[in-house]
Amino acid sequence: MKKVVMWLVVAALPTAALAVDNVGGCGVGSKLFDGQNGVGPQILAVTTNGTLGNQTFGITSGTLGCTSDGVVKSNWQTTLFIENNKEKLARDMSAGGGETLASLEHLLGVQTEDQAAFNRFARDNATRVFPSGDVSTGQIIVALREALASDAALSHYRTAL
Repeated sequence: MKKVVMWLVVAALPTAALAVDNVGGCGVGSKLFDGQNGVGPQILAVTTNGTLGNQTFGITSGTLGCTSDGVVKSNWQTTLFIENNKEKLARDMSAGGGETLASLEHLLGVQTEDQAAFNRFARDNATRVFPSGDVSTGQIIVALREALASDAALSHYRTAL
């Protein structure tokens, strides 16, 4: 029963939410087609990685944009959460606190000692993450990831997006 529910939830996710930053994972293909959008570059990136067989090397060596920490990460829960809580999250981020922002912190794995800094970060970057009222979930995730990457103390949390 749990598997059926999980597949129903995944099937209900918007296509844009599933396609966020999904260009071949890691490897030479992801580097060659980095920053390009659309199905074509994604297929070419995956095909390049598969043809060259370089992801295994990248993972074991920690190169080619791969990590060797042995952790397989899935961000579908965070994507689904943002999709269903955009307005509340925008409000909480602009205030620098609130239940929805605390839930996002939990999903991202923000440590207790980093929560105050994360709340300040959220307040300071709310307009960057939510530039308009009709911003898509994918745009929110990309903007949040970019903003986190520019914050030395919190940049490691971007990998949870």
